[in-house]
Amino acid sequence: MEEQTHSPAGGGCRVVDLRSDTVAHPSQAMKEAMMTAPLGDDVFGEDPTVNALQEKVAAMLGKEAGLFVPSGTMANLICVLHHCQHRGSEVLLGHLSHIHLCEQGGIAQVGGVHPRTLKNLPDGTFSLAELRQKVRGENDMWPVTALVCVESTHNMVGGKVLSLAWLDELGATCRELGLPLHMDGARLFNAATVLQLPASRLVQDCSTVNICLSKGLGAPVGSVIAGSADFIRSARRLRRVLGGAMRQAGILAAAGIYALDRFETTLDRDHRNLQDVARAVVECESEVVKCDPEGAHTNILLLECDPKVMTPGHLCQRMGQVSEEEAKATGQRVVVRILPFTEYAARLVVHCDITTEDIKSVIKKLKYVIKEFNSQTVIASVP
Repeated sequence: MEEQTHSPAGGGCRVVDLRSDTVAHPSQAMKEAMMTAPLGDDVFGEDPTVNALQEKVAAMLGKEAGLFVPSGTMANLICVLHHCQHRGSEVLLGHLSHIHLCEQGGIAQVGGVHPRTLKNLPDGTFSLAELRQKVRGENDMWPVTALVCVESTHNMVGGKVLSLAWLDELGATCRELGLPLHMDGARLFNAATVLQLPASRLVQDCSTVNICLSKGLGAPVGSVIAGSADFIRSARRLRRVLGGAMRQAGILAAAGIYALDRFETTLDRDHRNLQDVARAVVECESEVVKCDPEGAHTNILLLECDPKVMTPGHLCQRMGQVSEEEAKATGQRVVVRILPFTEYAARLVVHCDITTEDIKSVIKKLKYVIKEFNSQTVIASVP
């Protein structure tokens, strides 16, 4: 087989960035909304745009009040700290949850809160029987179970939407156990779009909720937490000590309002675009790179790799290169940026910056690269 040379991005290559939906840029219309937003000092509660965003999110989630914060990590931390005001309190949460894996252990590091994990199942849920078993009883040797956390859509299992029936059963279980329930709903509106339900229906049993404006919704910064009025009073104090109080924050909040006014159309398009990519991968009939279209509920696709042939890192590296042979065969010079995600999978995420033409280019490149790896595997297997 003739050796192929791959050159890195640059030199006239077009870049399609699918590493995350956080890489999206504000549209011109969103920027105009930001620049024309009425402003005030939010520490005094006087920024009208921040107030409008908080009221809007609270209404959409069926809660009494909301609070704008800089990030989803801070949002989750505030919620956990509110529910676990005694050091040594314990939180039950999925072992693949974002709070547990991707927030630097902040609940323990900052709050002295003990995490106890429940095994996440492939659909992002966990066993409610295991939940019952892990709730601590009265014993001076044990921490006190104070909170249950759940995540939808679930990032680490590929953006899956937790079923409404399971959420309802979880809510009933938590009520029976006397435990509050927190929803890490960073991409909650993706779930609401798939289920064709108001977001409030998905979190009706949750005492507190976090939604992220800078992920699927496409705003540049920020999250909003929602819950009771008493909770939000507590959350404002916690936001302050964590350094999250901002002044004329309406310039950022305006982007969130703009995004929320349009999320149904935007997210539905992202989900359909992702399914086009997933079907193209399946059409390759490859044992080297595979995916599960039915399991790709929203805007996240996990590309499963056979690490004996090609690691996720190798796939990402190749998708970031363009060979002369590829340019001639495909008629394009396109670099597609995706992310090594686990030992066996790479992740790509469709977002609001991605056009139909981008998707066509991504599909063309993926098919070429998968075919390239397939042919190398066949040749390597010939004695």
